[in-house]
Amino acid sequence: MDQSKAPVLDALATYHESGQTPFTPPGHKQGRGADRRVRAVLGDAVFRSDVLATSGLDDRTSSHGIVEEAQALMAEAVGAEHAFFSTCGSSLSVKSAMLSVAGPHEKLLVGRDAHKSVVSGLILCGIRPVWVDPQWDAERHLAHPPSAAAFEAAFAEHPDARGALVTTPTPYGTCSDLAAIAEVCHRRDRPLIVDEAWGAHLPFHPGLPTWAMDAGADVCVTSVHKMGSGLEQSSVFHLQGDLVDPDVLRSREDLLGTTSPSVLVYAALDGWRRQMVEHGKALYDHALGLAERTRERVSRIDGMRVHGREDFCGPGKAQDMDPLQLVIDLSATQVSGYRAADWLRRNHRINLHVCDHRRISAQLTHADDSDTAGALLTALTDLAAHAERLRTSRTVDVPPPSQLRLEQAALPRDAFFGPTEQVPWEKADGRIAAEMLTPYPPGIPAAVPGERLTADVLRYLRTGVEAGMVVPDAVDTEVTSVRVLREE
Repeated sequence: MDQSKAPVLDALATYHESGQTPFTPPGHKQGRGADRRVRAVLGDAVFRSDVLATSGLDDRTSSHGIVEEAQALMAEAVGAEHAFFSTCGSSLSVKSAMLSVAGPHEKLLVGRDAHKSVVSGLILCGIRPVWVDPQWDAERHLAHPPSAAAFEAAFAEHPDARGALVTTPTPYGTCSDLAAIAEVCHRRDRPLIVDEAWGAHLPFHPGLPTWAMDAGADVCVTSVHKMGSGLEQSSVFHLQGDLVDPDVLRSREDLLGTTSPSVLVYAALDGWRRQMVEHGKALYDHALGLAERTRERVSRIDGMRVHGREDFCGPGKAQDMDPLQLVIDLSATQVSGYRAADWLRRNHRINLHVCDHRRISAQLTHADDSDTAGALLTALTDLAAHAERLRTSRTVDVPPPSQLRLEQAALPRDAFFGPTEQVPWEKADGRIAAEMLTPYPPGIPAAVPGERLTADVLRYLRTGVEAGMVVPDAVDTEVTSVRVLREE
């Protein structure tokens, strides 16, 4: 295929040039009806290109196949057999993938470090999760993706599981041995779903971790807005092999997806694919070089350790890591990642990626340059100079890894939709959670519906909130009380 083409962008240009008059949604009619104060902030171009995908960009029957051609170009560009665009983010894409592999009450092996969108999928679909434990780094209180051996053991115990789902890279940039996990699945004719939301850039440079399609995954979900040039909510899920029917996957997406997809999102996806095919290698040559120089300079700042492969990769840890994720341990400064992130935003207008009880992280992409890296370095240097004033007696009580894992006592769907009550957190020990309790970011639930809560996890969340942790999906975001399944 001609990868220099951008069908969505070309059709949008044709739409503008043809002078069409819409009597369809969107009601702002290319910005003519939008408040001038809104247009002053968003810009006229946003409204001008916000048109219908059908009866707008394409005709009523989509006879020109504009989006279909753009998806085919994307699939070819990344080495997949099929690609599907989503304008509802990977939160929808991963649910579509799960539903295409397992149905209500069927088992799916799932890494317990999954994002909350996966747990939402379990609730909506009624799938029975078989949790596969991550590889815990007890020294650094950090989870790396589960090993192939862990999936092997889970399949041995649950041979009726319909497939497996693994998250890689993690928000901290650490990666699974996907080829080995795919081999475990395929030996049983079971598909592997990869939530690779943080890895949309991986196909475009050999210096980055292995792309899921190259490693043999069956379905791979990517969030192009995270590490690529897509607009927020842009996602692509890719398919190869014969273990998942493309028509089934398409129908599951249709079941969950919007009937009013954003042409703006489609156009940005289309343009990003062309940009990567034509310039991706050079762009990531530059980005990787910038990341290496920035890592080295941050490591010179007093009290800051930039994690690298020597910390995160090896036996019992991750297989690889994305060097564009700068994960900085602040333990030596005695400043929590929460306070550091808030201080950097307030004093330097620096917005960080992930922060936790001891770390902050900065995500570099192909869009960064010496100016943005310099601003980060200046801010981090100033943070180190103010460390003594930022210390606090409020510490997060992080239990050992074995005590972070909870018993799955009920199906997530049954617990979420069952009869519930709100109880003080001190009285929730031993009760079955009926809500997700998710420190965010990175968005990995500490407790999911159906898990039996323990005093250790509850204390971790309460002390975390007191230290600056955000738990946005809880009914009580301060976690002074917890929603649990009512006891009969």
